[in-house]
Amino acid sequence: MYYNIRETEERIEKVRGILRRNGLDAALVYFDELNVANGWYLSGWCGQFEKGAVLVPLKGEPWLLGGPESEHFARQSSAIGNTRSFPVFMVPEEEYPNAEIITFSMLAEELRSGGTIIQRLGLVGTNAVPLQVYRDLTEGFKGAEILDITSEYEKLRAEKSEWERENMLTAVGFCDLAYREMKNKIAPGVYEYEVAAVGEAVCRARGCNSFAYSTIVGSGERAMAVVPTATDKRMDAGELVMIGIAPRFKGYAGTMGDTLPVSGEYTAVQRDCMNHLREVMRLTKEMLRPGVSGREIDMPGRRYFEKHGLFEYLVCPFAHTIGLMEAEAPFYGPNSDDILIPGMTVMVDVSFFGHPKLYGARIETGYIITETGCRPMSPMMDELFSREL
Repeated sequence: MYYNIRETEERIEKVRGILRRNGLDAALVYFDELNVANGWYLSGWCGQFEKGAVLVPLKGEPWLLGGPESEHFARQSSAIGNTRSFPVFMVPEEEYPNAEIITFSMLAEELRSGGTIIQRLGLVGTNAVPLQVYRDLTEGFKGAEILDITSEYEKLRAEKSEWERENMLTAVGFCDLAYREMKNKIAPGVYEYEVAAVGEAVCRARGCNSFAYSTIVGSGERAMAVVPTATDKRMDAGELVMIGIAPRFKGYAGTMGDTLPVSGEYTAVQRDCMNHLREVMRLTKEMLRPGVSGREIDMPGRRYFEKHGLFEYLVCPFAHTIGLMEAEAPFYGPNSDDILIPGMTVMVDVSFFGHPKLYGARIETGYIITETGCRPMSPMMDELFSREL
């Protein structure tokens, strides 16, 4: 199973705290395969093909709402076993003649019969909820006031528990193994997808349950694409190749990123470029301590890029948190007032894109915020990036 029942119970109580503070009768937490994290946070589960939601009433057990194709899967694998199936969460136009499928109005009546009348409903995932889901929801709970509580809910995910950090450290261990395999596979004439395959295989073989993004392998000009997934391009001598992988363990992601020479040795220009990224990595890492804001974290690296003529190629800020998603809020960019607190897990992700000769490059590794500073999630990658080439 990919959940911890004690964690689940504590999280549900935290959601009920949000309900009490806002005078709400229930929360509906939307999820799908792309927007997996908010639902997974409560259930340790996500179905395939179908969309879904977790309904948390102020009193009584939570409900897992989805489609009939995922119902038995959910009962086997989800922390929330009280399931109902709805047309709006199903694969469009698919038929399930023997399934019990209800509407939101039928759910409202079932809740009412159990003593829960929803007059004020908190909705999580408003940036992802499909229009038809919203229409069916408002029609089924006719007259209920719907409030967006996405931001308040997602703040629950920012500070990680010890159990969450343990899972991420396991995933980062997969990344270390994948890095060695991918690096050793890189050579002129090798397909990009071959590099991805060896990295993914070693992660899967050790218990990785999914990947938080499609494995990145982008050589030559393809590195300009920011997150180029592996293709059938053969790598050429003299090119750089950007790699990245994000295995999940029990739903929690680890990641690593680097940019390596296809021929096995950097040119002088390539080496200078990578040393610039490593220096910004070090400058950013030095800012990782409790009480520091996003704009403060961002400033040293941004100044360094300006000094060395790389600022015009800067696309992404240098730090973000990681958890159920490889990149999730808070994001510590130049306009961020979010503050680091102990227990957070933060990726330092230094990159540039659009360079006329070098195209694009990235290095990335993670840190756990402690009471006094930070400690590396991957001592191997931290040591690698701590020195010049």
